[in-house]
Amino acid sequence: QVQLVESGGGLVQAGGSLRLSCAASGRTFGNYAMGWFRQAPGKEREFVAALSRRGGSTDYADSVKGRFTISRVNAKNTVYLQMNSLKPEDTAVYYCAASSFGSGSSSTVYNYWGQGTQVTVSS
Repeated sequence: QVQLVESGGGLVQAGGSLRLSCAASGRTFGNYAMGWFRQAPGKEREFVAALSRRGGSTDYADSVKGRFTISRVNAKNTVYLQMNSLKPEDTAVYYCAASSFGSGSSSTVYNYWGQGTQVTVSS
C-alpha cells in the first residue's frame, strides 16, 4: 500500500508559478512510476505528466509541454510538479498517482491516488 499526500496548491495570477509536491509513504517509493493528473469542474480527469521509476523518462500532455516539469527525489519519497507560465485553463484539482506497472498517460495504469490539491489561476 502507498499513501500519497499532495501539497503546494493555491491561488496564483496568470503567468505565475507554483510547485506541487506529493509525499509518499508505505512501500519503497522507487518501485513506482509517478504521474500527475488534473480535473477541472465539469470535466473528466486528464493526464498532465508522468515520470519513470528512476526519473529517466518523462511524458507530458501537449497542453503543458514547455511550461510544467515533473521530477522526483526518491531519497525524500517525493515527486514534484513545477508549473510555470500558468494560465486560467490550468485551474483544476491536481492529483498525484503511483503506478506499480510503469509510467503512462492513462489513469488505468495507476493503482494509488492522492486526495488532490486545488490550483486556481486568475486572469
